Amino acid sequence: MSQALSQIEESIEGIPDFPIKGVLFRDINPVLRDAKKFSILIEKMSEGLKELQLTKIVGIESRGFILGSALAARLGLGFVPLRKSGKLPGAILSQTYQLEYGEAILEIQKDSLDLDDRMVIVDDVLATGGTARAAVDLCQKTGVKPLKLMVLIELLNLNGREILSDVSVESLFKF
Repeated sequence: MSQALSQIEESIEGIPDFPIKGVLFRDINPVLRDAKKFSILIEKMSEGLKELQLTKIVGIESRGFILGSALAARLGLGFVPLRKSGKLPGAILSQTYQLEYGEAILEIQKDSLDLDDRMVIVDDVLATGGTARAAVDLCQKTGVKPLKLMVLIELLNLNGREILSDVSVESLFKF
């Protein structure tokens, strides 16, 4: 791992008992606040995407919006948000899923992806895989299979990759 990536990894803070007791939250805000680290992070994430000939980046609410839109801008691509229920206008598709601590719904506007789109899904953390699985399933409902799921952090002890065997998963940091 390069020195720059090591410095980024060291900036990711572990916050115990957030959002509920027993969860160790990995806070990327210190990285986002540092312009140099954020720029290096986006450049490193974009390196693994350049050869895929993508047309869009799909970002999962909310930190996937930050990373995904920055990647889309860096690569000159369109950005598609996957939102929590009730946040998108027009015709939508929905996917219910289980979180580590509850249930949620992701939505996408029906016309966000075209059948010839080549896209990846971006988020900050892969934990149990519930959100990522819902994102993959939701994109597939539009008729488009993601080429990859890209996350900044993978929490290895939660085995999120196991329910994503049908999609390539790339993570920059593993905890």
